[in-house]
Amino acid sequence: MSYRLRVAAGLALANLAGAAHAAGFALIEQNASGLGNAFAGQAAVAADASTVYFNPAGMSLLPERQLVLAAHLIKPEAEFSGSVSAPFPVGGGQGGDAGGWALVPNAYFAQRLSPALHFGIGLNSPFGLKTEYDADWIGRFQAIKSELKTVNLNPALAYKFSDTLSFGAGLNVQWIEATLTNRIPALGQPLVTVKGDDFGWGYNLGALWQVTPATRVGLAYRSEIDFTLDGKTKTSDPVVPALNGPVTAEVTLPDSASLSVFHKLSSRWDVLADITWTGWSDFDDLPIRGTINKTTPENWEDIVRYSLGLTWHMNEKLSLRGGVAHDEAPVSDSYRTPRIPDGARTWIALGGQYRVSKQGALDFGYAHLFVNDPGLNNVDNGTRLVGEYDSQVDILSVQYTHNF
Repeated sequence: MSYRLRVAAGLALANLAGAAHAAGFALIEQNASGLGNAFAGQAAVAADASTVYFNPAGMSLLPERQLVLAAHLIKPEAEFSGSVSAPFPVGGGQGGDAGGWALVPNAYFAQRLSPALHFGIGLNSPFGLKTEYDADWIGRFQAIKSELKTVNLNPALAYKFSDTLSFGAGLNVQWIEATLTNRIPALGQPLVTVKGDDFGWGYNLGALWQVTPATRVGLAYRSEIDFTLDGKTKTSDPVVPALNGPVTAEVTLPDSASLSVFHKLSSRWDVLADITWTGWSDFDDLPIRGTINKTTPENWEDIVRYSLGLTWHMNEKLSLRGGVAHDEAPVSDSYRTPRIPDGARTWIALGGQYRVSKQGALDFGYAHLFVNDPGLNNVDNGTRLVGEYDSQVDILSVQYTHNF
């Protein structure tokens, strides 16, 4: 039974994340107004109340009261091609497309409390999505389903110290839930499911500097958040009840820092640029405690995201956007797992805004992410899975902004 418990440990929160889509398993889709620019310059543009997430200091540029509602349809594709080796017969297919459609919503509200003080609040999902393979694929002893959900409540304040300088700060109260499944190499190949959740908190800070009438520079920081997930393991086979029991795992979701520039070339053209660092090296290992005790090495690395965007204000009603970006991959082939088949990616994005009235505006955007084929050489549960993924991501976003 000790072997079976070790197998359960390999599943039980060993990769405490669902699908990888943005950098690692982060979700940058926090508004639709930024998607068309590939989210370039988001810490400086302060286009709407979603600046609560990207840089709370940007609220100093907003009107008296504003509501933003956004939704994103995200379709990652991840098709594995490779082989498995094990001291026992495995069999099975390649797993199919591990990606699937996901709907990610956001909501923000901002209000001016005084000429210098502003309040805002955001509701969003900073990390998440899902991978799910065919139940009988060759990697079923390492992963079948991996799903991560987060819900983040982010109240924030901004203060305008002068005509050129503003600062902002926010609190993040975040809930996380993870669900993981795989089969174990025992009689009948029973399915083991692990589910756990927790609450954590962190903060975000920002500064906005109006360097010239045409140029703004934004600097923003989001803190790491520590979680201790309480979960349970459950097996589909009542013959192995020792797999059922409590499990806890400590995990830290990474901090990030952004430097953004917004520059108005003319009355019709804006250019935006951004460099964002994410501290994925916090995800270096995963200690598991409870009915089993195991520490799983992850060995992720810090990464940088680069983006560049352009906006054309075609007329009083319509603006069009374009952008490109590049995300580095936080994990190498040696440590990549089928739960998070993450790779470096290049963004091509298009979008725009249509102002439906003096109070309302509709933003829309589409992005295609070209993912460098991630390689895999992973050993778990007595099997070695070797191959690579054919991956890409499509994102379609829409947003309504209303000024009161």
